[in-house]
Amino acid sequence: MEEASLGVPVGPRPQPQPRELERGLCSRLRGRAKCRSLSASPALIASKVSRRTQSLHGPSPATKFGPKACMVQNPKAVMHIQDPASQKLTWNKPPRSILVIKKIQDDRLLQPFKELCIFLMEVKEMIVYVEKKVLEDPTIANDESFGQLKKLCTFREGFDDLSDRIDFIICLGGDGTLLYASSLFQDSVPPVMAFHLGSLGFLTPFNFDTYQSQVTQVIEGNVAITLRSRLKVKVTKENRPGHPRAVEENGLIDTRCGDGLLRKRTSHYQVLNEVVVDRGPSSYLSNVDLFLDGRLITTVQGDGVIVSTPTGSTAYAAAAGASMIHPNVPAIMITPICPHSLSFRPIVVPAGVELQIMLSPDARNTAWVSFDGRKRQEICHGDSISITTSCYPVPSICFRDPVNDWFESLAECLHWNVRKKQSYLPDMEDD
Repeated sequence: MEEASLGVPVGPRPQPQPRELERGLCSRLRGRAKCRSLSASPALIASKVSRRTQSLHGPSPATKFGPKACMVQNPKAVMHIQDPASQKLTWNKPPRSILVIKKIQDDRLLQPFKELCIFLMEVKEMIVYVEKKVLEDPTIANDESFGQLKKLCTFREGFDDLSDRIDFIICLGGDGTLLYASSLFQDSVPPVMAFHLGSLGFLTPFNFDTYQSQVTQVIEGNVAITLRSRLKVKVTKENRPGHPRAVEENGLIDTRCGDGLLRKRTSHYQVLNEVVVDRGPSSYLSNVDLFLDGRLITTVQGDGVIVSTPTGSTAYAAAAGASMIHPNVPAIMITPICPHSLSFRPIVVPAGVELQIMLSPDARNTAWVSFDGRKRQEICHGDSISITTSCYPVPSICFRDPVNDWFESLAECLHWNVRKKQSYLPDMEDD
């Protein structure tokens, strides 16, 4: 029998098609999710723990499971894992300005540095930037043969902004030159080409013998790159008696409260390798609390803790017993340093989480923190360190491709799994 509602006749209800059922289910799921978010408990609303809305450098998962189940899609989750073989560099416009990073106080690099700069200026007709203290080296300043280098553009770290000036970076030296180049750019980083002229060279795959053809190939484009993720770090410190009341000083931003007194100071860093929190000069164990997305995970008791990127997993973290992670894996590694617990092993967490490190309330001493081995500073009670994956990775140019370059570095620099092979037994076939 037909029914009517509000005087409008209603005929037999048509059977929904499978796709309509699926869309209806997804719509109902979205509606329920929206209702749950609107009807959250007052305690949850009042909580200061912020929930993440996206997972940076994380995979885009499948949203359909079987014939009818589906997942509510998050339109803000736009990052995904890309096949390393498809990561290629291209130029919208031909590069015009190049930053050359040279290892300071190394006389072995003077001649390669001179040859490269002259090649870039005269042959490629490019604008070359170098750090001012490189040209202030007495060996260069007092040598007339380096007169052509006086045409170079210079900059001073901490004073000159290079963010909109540099198209391309070339590093001459060891791994430290790449770390230094990363620290110069707190936002987007230009492509980096690193030549192995230092001691270890894990991150520097290019040899300088054929630099002209290699640099030309990069300038022409279509070369492989590795996107090395960085950590976005914020250090918040309580203002203490005796600290100058400057609103901004050496990268520290002071916040004024209603009474006009300075209460908090924050500083920001982009870290390529690792953030290290240690006990410093104290003989007591380090005692810091580790939070993940606002939730206390554990208390680190030992010499300290290392929070590293996949690039940094082969540095201090590997020396502390952590696994080595390929740079294309979206992750953050947490490695304790000499923990006072046999079961405290290194762990890997998703790249999108937010970590927070604070001194434990009952800690006997303060802690110290450094960022890629630089900017070392003391952490006291009430201070906090927030760490998450940065949106600005370092595009490192590959010699061959991301996978082969990484395994070659493991074999040549770290001698990974190098051992004397077991001898062959000829009578094994008879058995």
